[in-house]
Amino acid sequence: MTIEFAYRDLAQTLQTIYEKREASTIANMVMESITGLNRVDRIMHKEQVLQDPQIMIYHQYLTALKTCKPIQYVLGEAWFAGMPFYVNEAVLIPRPETEELTAWIISEQVNIPGLRVLDIGTGSGCIPITLKKNMEACTVLSIDISKAALAVAKKNALSLQCNIELKECDFLDDTKWNEFGSYDIIVSNPPYIKESEKTTMLPHVVAFEPSLALFVPDNNALIFYKKILAFGKGHLSVNGAIYMEFNEALGNELAILFQQGGFFTELKKDLQGKDRMLKAQAI
Repeated sequence: MTIEFAYRDLAQTLQTIYEKREASTIANMVMESITGLNRVDRIMHKEQVLQDPQIMIYHQYLTALKTCKPIQYVLGEAWFAGMPFYVNEAVLIPRPETEELTAWIISEQVNIPGLRVLDIGTGSGCIPITLKKNMEACTVLSIDISKAALAVAKKNALSLQCNIELKECDFLDDTKWNEFGSYDIIVSNPPYIKESEKTTMLPHVVAFEPSLALFVPDNNALIFYKKILAFGKGHLSVNGAIYMEFNEALGNELAILFQQGGFFTELKKDLQGKDRMLKAQAI
């Protein structure tokens, strides 16, 4: 099996699941992972024959992809803010909108020394690690209810040589809040998709990404944000700010919630022009 044959076979197979462009992108990612060659080098060596171990991995990846398993889980890697993060099905695949959230924080806070940062719901660790990498003088505590997610975040912190503190905690249990101090920045990308929205979502998201990190009850869609607001009142420093990602349909409702709680709010659109981020600062 040559590099060219393997690529074409994979791309054509994936077109039964994905649109042509996405199928091609996934096929290129697989072939780069298997061969260690970029697209240009693979074209130059298209007649190169794959070795038996490479062919074995190719078939393993193809079998997994045919189940609609996301390519990031298949490869065990997702890129975020220019860094490779290990991911598995215990954590969400990092999204571009979340990268925009971290970029917003960094643009406003990078030159302020000694910041204390709390990240609520660490998942893969992409938010706290990115912030620490770009704001080295800050201290970062990142919490999650999932032991499996914390294990992934720890692995990423070690591989990316990033010193952050990780702690297991059910943030919705406010009896645990006395364990925390005061923070200059609170950041969170909490669960915010209503249970009723499952039917409108891509099947590979619902089937493979952790429900615990995705969904909230329809009758209490702002449950995490209400808790973050209450926590912020007692644990946010005088000039501190809360940065959050949210469901695009809940922007105005979320802004009003924090305004009524005594915060100045700023909504920010993502690159798709949708309200997806909110900054809340005490008045």
